[in-house]
Amino acid sequence: MDGKPPRGLFITGNNTGVGKTHVAGLIAGSLRNAGLRVGTYKPAASGLIEKEGQWISEDVHTLWESSGKIWDPRTICPQTFHAPLAPHLSARAEGKVLDTKLLRTGFDFWRQQQAAGACDLILVEGAGGLLSPMSDDDYVADLALEFGLPLVIVAANRLGMINETLQTVITARFYQGGVPIAGIILNDIQSDASDVSRATNRTELARRCPVPILTHVPFGACALPDQVNWLAIASMT
Repeated sequence: MDGKPPRGLFITGNNTGVGKTHVAGLIAGSLRNAGLRVGTYKPAASGLIEKEGQWISEDVHTLWESSGKIWDPRTICPQTFHAPLAPHLSARAEGKVLDTKLLRTGFDFWRQQQAAGACDLILVEGAGGLLSPMSDDDYVADLALEFGLPLVIVAANRLGMINETLQTVITARFYQGGVPIAGIILNDIQSDASDVSRATNRTELARRCPVPILTHVPFGACALPDQVNWLAIASMT
């Protein structure tokens, strides 16, 4: 490796269930459409489902598909567990122990691919929000700091998102000296129009938040609605 810091983005959420994987897949697709090679990494995944006789992680499958089906899913996510719990608790429910070293060394593969010129940008997706536990001692924020990647915060566009998103931004800025933030992506996670806050959330958040809003993903979108220079954003912080 050439010693340069990795070029990539760390995708986190303003809460759990905000559509991080869907948005990460859309970012990966936009990069591939621009002719770039993208790597995807999820340090650990829980909540497996049975499909055609096999237990799979839907998140890992989405990341595998969106990055071009060229990477071994085991390098995308080296640790998967069944129960829909925090990874270390899901592992414990199976009588296993989450490998905290592997959470970190699994990222080395992607550093190596980038150093070798096989990967232009790495997308890492955390589990849940920034302070969601990854192990008994680690939070998602710890991995973002150690990997040296700026955050993209996926914010579910719903009532309460301004509070959730501002809390995430404040946490990132002060956690262990600060985690750099590249921007925020609003994500419509439902089509129900009864939540009238959805029409004003972006304007209100932009007025109150010092972090840029990169785009706003409509419900069910198959592509990002705006062109974003992801390589430039990954290099800004």
